[in-house]
Amino acid sequence: MSAADALKAARAAGIQLGVDGEDLALTASVPPPATVIDLLASHKAEVVALLRPSRDGWSAQDWQVFFDERAGIVEFDAGLPRAEAEAHAFACCVVEWLNRNPAQSLAGRCFDCGDLDHAHDPLLPYGVEPTGHAWLHSRCRPAWYEARKAKAASALAAMGIMVPVFHPMEPRRRTEQPPSDATRASRTAKNQFACQRQMNGG
Repeated sequence: MSAADALKAARAAGIQLGVDGEDLALTASVPPPATVIDLLASHKAEVVALLRPSRDGWSAQDWQVFFDERAGIVEFDAGLPRAEAEAHAFACCVVEWLNRNPAQSLAGRCFDCGDLDHAHDPLLPYGVEPTGHAWLHSRCRPAWYEARKAKAASALAAMGIMVPVFHPMEPRRRTEQPPSDATRASRTAKNQFACQRQMNGG
């Protein structure tokens, strides 16, 4: 079991976690299971690190809240099955991670292959960060971007946000009174906004 697993087990048991110096602060409405307490104790240092904000300003708990909010909006307002809602939420988390962890490089060399500018394939800036861009050949950009998304997925997995198993053929849940198209569009606007922040190349 990992520190991320310990965090998940604590949340499932209704435990609220915080950091007090180098120690964990636990709050629960009922006495927590001893197995969960032992799991947290065995991974205390790693759990404390996950609860502290990283360089992008968010902690593992912040990412979990973002994931749960996105999944809940799509599941309940758009009427999608939970697995599909979580797949959508994970995609939003990847986009948000790319936005919060921008890549920059100096102009003159490709950030991916390291080669200079070519007349047949000039270096182009990707990203809209005020501090700079990632300069890439157009032929290098797809593989570079896939590697960036893989890095985002790995970082999220380390915090317990895993790629959900989703089968596209899974039947959608039916509701007795499905929301109208206008209502559904209005309710899911904030979720769509979060996912539309993706920039050229992240």
